[in-house]
Amino acid sequence: METVILAVVIAVVVLGALGGLIVASRRTKSLPPPPPAAPDITAPPAEPHVGEEAETPREEPRRTIEEVDLPDGSAPVAVEEPPAGPSLLEEVPALEIPEPTAGRLVRLRARLSRSQNALGKGLLTLLSREHLDDETWEEIEDTLLTADVGVQPTQELVERLRERVKVLGTRTPQELRGLLREELLGLIGTAADRTVRTEPEDRKPGIVMVVGVNGTGKTTTTGKLARVLVADGRTVVLGAADTFRAAAADQLQTWGERVGAYTVRGPEGGDPASVAFDAVKEGKEMGVDVVLIDTAGRLHTKTGLMDELGKVKRVVEKHAPLDEVLLVLDATTGQNGLVQARVFAEVVDITGIVLTKLDGTAKGGIVIAVQRELGVPVKLVGLGEGSDDLAPFEPEAFVDALIGE
Repeated sequence: METVILAVVIAVVVLGALGGLIVASRRTKSLPPPPPAAPDITAPPAEPHVGEEAETPREEPRRTIEEVDLPDGSAPVAVEEPPAGPSLLEEVPALEIPEPTAGRLVRLRARLSRSQNALGKGLLTLLSREHLDDETWEEIEDTLLTADVGVQPTQELVERLRERVKVLGTRTPQELRGLLREELLGLIGTAADRTVRTEPEDRKPGIVMVVGVNGTGKTTTTGKLARVLVADGRTVVLGAADTFRAAAADQLQTWGERVGAYTVRGPEGGDPASVAFDAVKEGKEMGVDVVLIDTAGRLHTKTGLMDELGKVKRVVEKHAPLDEVLLVLDATTGQNGLVQARVFAEVVDITGIVLTKLDGTAKGGIVIAVQRELGVPVKLVGLGEGSDDLAPFEPEAFVDALIGE
């Protein structure tokens, strides 16, 4: 019995010693290092809040009015003034100085001679053949008809050429050129008065109305004519009586502003006769030299529109008679342009013709045909899109350009 108790006591002592050793060994082991402290992060400034989310205002140091340094008033505070000069809205564009008529003519002659001499060269080549038989004369006729000279003028020209060549006998290139020049000048005519009448003797201003079908360049021609007149020292008022085309009045006013011409315009779709009447009235009150009236383009087949054109003319003549009615024709339209011209001449008394687009794509014979058709002279020609590409028509220069000098 005693032996059993002793064995139990020894076992308890051994177990206690082993437990103390285990605890001691665990305490001697190194503990892991503590985790690093979280870095300080500065929060972004909070967005301002209103209402219930608004924060309580923080107390901040403030200064009283006595602690703030105020200016004593001895030196006035200088305020920097903006630089002087007109604003962009008030800036007035500089007026253009149009090219003088003489310089314009020299340039247009050179351009015409480069682009229009196909007709003359073709005729001279045919006339220079050794034997001028019937077939050759038919070719000469075809050349003239293709150039829009017209049937009647072509027959007259061929007949006279046949007679003179037969009498001439020998045909040197110089003789043929002189012969052709004389006959073409005879058809075009050199005795007609080709000046644009803008200076009536008994009154001012001179009144010019510009008419024509759609797309012939009436508004552009009116603006270019204003430049020609200003270059000659004249003062001009423009009447934008084309109230049907939305951009016509703006376009004409732009032309006028470039050379200092005043533009009278009305509401879009308004009465064109009223605008024309006001333009002449304004021109008389301002004492200008010339009033140019741009009318709406209209098809010659529209009877109502043509009647309205006659009304514009009658209303203008309540002030004074028209000095010029210029018909603008596109030189590339050929015989169709002659039909247009005939109808316009029946409604208003055409006094002169302006041929536009008389460049390398045009057929120069239209000059002869349209004059023969209407019995009025070509007074102005346009050879390009430039502002100064409008000049008085000179028969001699035109013929020389056709056949080559």
